[in-house]
Amino acid sequence: YLTLSTSARLLGGIDRQNRVGSKFGGGGVSSAQQSERERKERLKQLALETIDLAKDPYLMRNHLGTYECKLCLTLHTNEANYLAHTQGKKHQQGLARRAHMEKLRAEKQQQQDWKKPAPTAHGALQQQPKIKIGRPAYQVFKSRDNETQQRCLSFELSYPEIEANLQPRHRFMSAFEQKVEQPPDRRYQYLLFAAEPYETVAFKIPNEPLDRQPGRFVTHWDPDDKKFTLTLYFLEENEEGGKNDTKSMDNVEPVPKFAPAIGTS
Repeated sequence: YLTLSTSARLLGGIDRQNRVGSKFGGGGVSSAQQSERERKERLKQLALETIDLAKDPYLMRNHLGTYECKLCLTLHTNEANYLAHTQGKKHQQGLARRAHMEKLRAEKQQQQDWKKPAPTAHGALQQQPKIKIGRPAYQVFKSRDNETQQRCLSFELSYPEIEANLQPRHRFMSAFEQKVEQPPDRRYQYLLFAAEPYETVAFKIPNEPLDRQPGRFVTHWDPDDKKFTLTLYFLEENEEGGKNDTKSMDNVEPVPKFAPAIGTS
């Protein structure tokens, strides 16, 4: 018998086309690493089409031309690399932590708001913008007490359009506290009257001691006629021990464009 033996060498290395589980002409089964790379590439392309990087609050481009993630503090060479990072586990966990922190902060702020006392009706009126309707009508009466010879000033102001449940207020202001008449004159002080929705008015009166005894400084509000009256007396020379200027009584007049009194809007 004659025996023939032949040997053939296949070129090209391993036959990947005819591997087990592969389709004919498919090029073989890809490895896990290759599948992962293809998956990431698909996510990059999808993210570039659907995500607007201009609205991303965590993307920052530095002076070197690279991109930084302010949430994770990572550095990326291009936008595609950053988008791939946003789909990763680290970035998603950072977003979840940030959302949880924002939720806790909102709940804490809501609890603090609940603890605050509800604003009263008067407080709500002060917060709303008010429209001034002008100055109230007024009268000033000058007199002198027959027994004590004390000088007396009486102010009567009409507030027919005053808001409900409100009463006019008054206060004294020194010449150095006001900012309307400059330079300040220490010989005078200012008596202010305020009531919503009227403008605040001020009267320039002598800066002299007032008699605070009962019946010498009187205020009265008439809710029917809507008139507010204030009467005051000055201390005289024999009571204070000094000399008062009687001519200063002639300068009692309203001050134009005076600033609102403290506590008024």
